Amino acid sequence: MTRFPLIALPAIALSAVALSAAAPDPISPARLSADVKTLASDAFEGRAPGTPGEAKTVDWLVAQFKAMGLQPGGPDGQWTQAVPLIRTRIGQGTIRAGAMPLVQGQDIYVSTVRPVDRVAIQDAPMVFVGYGVDAPERGWDDFKGVDLKGKVAVFLVNDPDFEAVAGDDAKGRFGDRRMTYYGRWTYKFEEAARQGAIAALIVHDTPGAGYGWATVTAPAGENYDIVRADPSSRVGLQGWLSGEAAAKLFATAGLNLAEQRKAARRADFSPVELKGPRFSADLPVTTVRAESRNVLARLPGKTRPDEVVMFGAHWDAYGKGAPDAQGRTIRPGANDDGLGVAGVLELARAFKAAPRTDRSLVFALWTGEERGLLGSETYAEKPVYPLARTVANLTLDILQTAGPAKDVMLVGDGQNDLEDRLRTAAAAQGRVVTPEALPERGLFYRADHFSVARRGVPTLLLMAISGAPDLVAGGRPAGQQWLDGYMRCYHQTCDAWDAKWDLRGAAADVGLFYRMGRDLADGHDWPEWRDGSEFKAIRAETARARR
Repeated sequence: MTRFPLIALPAIALSAVALSAAAPDPISPARLSADVKTLASDAFEGRAPGTPGEAKTVDWLVAQFKAMGLQPGGPDGQWTQAVPLIRTRIGQGTIRAGAMPLVQGQDIYVSTVRPVDRVAIQDAPMVFVGYGVDAPERGWDDFKGVDLKGKVAVFLVNDPDFEAVAGDDAKGRFGDRRMTYYGRWTYKFEEAARQGAIAALIVHDTPGAGYGWATVTAPAGENYDIVRADPSSRVGLQGWLSGEAAAKLFATAGLNLAEQRKAARRADFSPVELKGPRFSADLPVTTVRAESRNVLARLPGKTRPDEVVMFGAHWDAYGKGAPDAQGRTIRPGANDDGLGVAGVLELARAFKAAPRTDRSLVFALWTGEERGLLGSETYAEKPVYPLARTVANLTLDILQTAGPAKDVMLVGDGQNDLEDRLRTAAAAQGRVVTPEALPERGLFYRADHFSVARRGVPTLLLMAISGAPDLVAGGRPAGQQWLDGYMRCYHQTCDAWDAKWDLRGAAADVGLFYRMGRDLADGHDWPEWRDGSEFKAIRAETARARR
């Protein structure tokens, strides 16, 4: 996946059917709170795919859509779309690099997505591959033809531009601080498999990853993947090395990790074998096949039902894990993404109560987002509605709970003209749009909209962890305080519903999608990717289908 310099275009005007600035948004903070309270309750067991919690979640979601009077939106007139998965869990075993033991969850965190009963690696060579980028269009190749078959590839997190300074070859080649897809851990594991590596390990650091070690270890050895015809297309063991363990490991090989980081920012970087320590692992694996489900509901358009505006969020969370300090084991995912799901349900209620739109509306609640966008990826591979005729995808994934804000955060600034519609809708609420504060975290590539974006569908993501909101009460310092507090609970047991939440700001954000969605669904135009977006050419391939 590639990115190119972004070119700003003038804002577009909303069509004549756009809601007036004075029209109130029909999104209820109280209903948002009530729905999250239900979804994040212990009865739903953390909403992990393939568990009893999934069955309760899906049944409840379908019941909500039925009660609203929506139609089934899945294949063959069903409410759900099957997502065949494998669920694996690494058990207690041994991991070492030479004589250096590596403690799971402390020094290293590994899992597998292969349907095996054991991972056994004996004295495999370890090779540092820098950022592990193969990008011929940018004149960058970290592999230089080195054979990685049967070896363990060790990567740096993010992409070569992340820490680049003036004079480094990487400076400016990968969007400066803005992460490209080359910086995502998903890309690195995919590339390791393409290169023939037996295992892939990423050196963790919080700035480069965008989250701390506790987030890395949150799945507790569990992983998911879609059922694949060829499981060997996935690397056999994947995971992370803590920064401290990695520095010690490099030192035992006579290397300085800090110096190797600098070397990896040069175009002439070549892989470096870690002489001395060889990697071994003997780990039992429990593998379960499960059929998870996406939930899809539909409001058919009155004049152009084959043209679709889609709203999405993911219903899954992390299920049960190790007890926290208070003995809690359920990770309820109240905000991530129970609140996004509640937002989609509110959008469905609002549109059902309003006059029918010309284009169809689809409300998609995905499974498996936390395990690698698996539900939305399954849909994108087998779409119920042709992607060429999908007008846009508007995704909610984490909303702020600290009250009204003067702005809304924009993820992926410069990608497509949906951003101009967002600015217009925000202005109608008396608000402004603020570009994400930390583009190096690559949030644009970390939510379910990406599954259809990479296939050309224009998308927009609202994700509150993209920066501190400018709150009406307290400004951006208060917004930063909220963000810091939430990130301590990200993927943890404390991401729980709270009666003290002030969801007026979240309701306003959902209201932006209502305004935009109504305009798109009653309009005739098709949003476009910017000339600088990597997805513009993909969308252009299906232009004939939209004439």
